[in-house]
Amino acid sequence: MDISDKTAVTIPLRNLIALIGFTIVSVTGYVNMTSRIASLENGQNIRDVEIGMNSEFRIKWPRGELGALPDDAEQNLRLQYLEKNVEELVGSVERLKDHGSANFGLSDKKFLDVK
Repeated sequence: MDISDKTAVTIPLRNLIALIGFTIVSVTGYVNMTSRIASLENGQNIRDVEIGMNSEFRIKWPRGELGALPDDAEQNLRLQYLEKNVEELVGSVERLKDHGSANFGLSDKKFLDVK
């Protein structure tokens, strides 16, 4: 077989159309597959970031490093107020026990022992 610049290649039209169709289908499949892989990788990256943020939130929120809710702040103020009142009441009871009131008997003093 002699190959030169005048060598002719003949291919049936049916085979040429099939080759072009196969090329188009192959390129379309490749593009769709790469775009799907890119989409999945992007979704995985987003999930990784969200999981990392969730882990950080899960650890830091109970410690109070990320702030507090307004309801928590109000609750803390109420607890401080109640603690102060309880301390005042305990002090009053202790003073009554120490000074001894005519109205308190021995059994009453045991009842008032809050320690």
